[in-house]
Amino acid sequence: MKVADARSKLERLLRELGERGRLAVAFSAGVDSTLLLEMAHRVLGEGVLAVTAASAFVPEEDVDEARAFCEARDIEHLVLAFDPFSVEGLSGNPKDRCYWCKRSIMGGLVEAARARGCVVFADGTNADDVSGNAYRPGIRALEELGFASPLADAGLTKPDVRALARELDLEAWDKPAAACLATRFPYGTTLTPEGLERVGEAERILRELGATQVRVRVEGELARIELLPEEFGLLLEGGHAADVDRALRALGFSRVTLDLAGFASGSWDAPLGDNPSQGA
Repeated sequence: MKVADARSKLERLLRELGERGRLAVAFSAGVDSTLLLEMAHRVLGEGVLAVTAASAFVPEEDVDEARAFCEARDIEHLVLAFDPFSVEGLSGNPKDRCYWCKRSIMGGLVEAARARGCVVFADGTNADDVSGNAYRPGIRALEELGFASPLADAGLTKPDVRALARELDLEAWDKPAAACLATRFPYGTTLTPEGLERVGEAERILRELGATQVRVRVEGELARIELLPEEFGLLLEGGHAADVDRALRALGFSRVTLDLAGFASGSWDAPLGDNPSQGA
């Protein structure tokens, strides 16, 4: 990836943002939506509204990071409380869960943003997200609701986004890819607030050890830990494996294992498309 190419795409992004009216940005505090919001704010100033969904599917620290980012820049920010268990059938974790969840969340965003004078709605989908055969039912929901994807339209790939975010000194530039906590459970497994909270806490424990990419996949009462192979030592050295085992058992897991294949985005989605869904 050439930095000059990324900058050229950024110029295109800025031109396109400047042509839009009052804009609402779906802001998760991930690197994609962070770059989009930063650029929209620079171009549109008070003409941009950041909207963040808070729910049991999202780690609380992500919402806190979104608040801090907007407060530091004096960006108008709306946090919408979303109850995923109010969406019929969603707790059953169907294969199209992401579609119905995204449809409900973003539909609420549209209503709230329109009430604040927004006429355009955008999300941080990048060019890599819409290429290939990855299983991404959530993108269909965004298209149906009329969301724009300015990063993808400008041709900005994930490496482009990270390089530009780093150059712009945005703290999220190296933030690991994330996905909602529901992705830790196999399709068809009943989701509960307690189960989501438990897996979120388990991953927090591993991040405190220094893990960058971490997933705790839940199979019944078994916790299967996925880490980057180069970070296996965080568990296997210094007696940390026993500490993590005790901590996760205290959360209610009966067995704790380390997946020797390492971290894999979209583990449960692999049978649903030629490529797993990135970030899950």
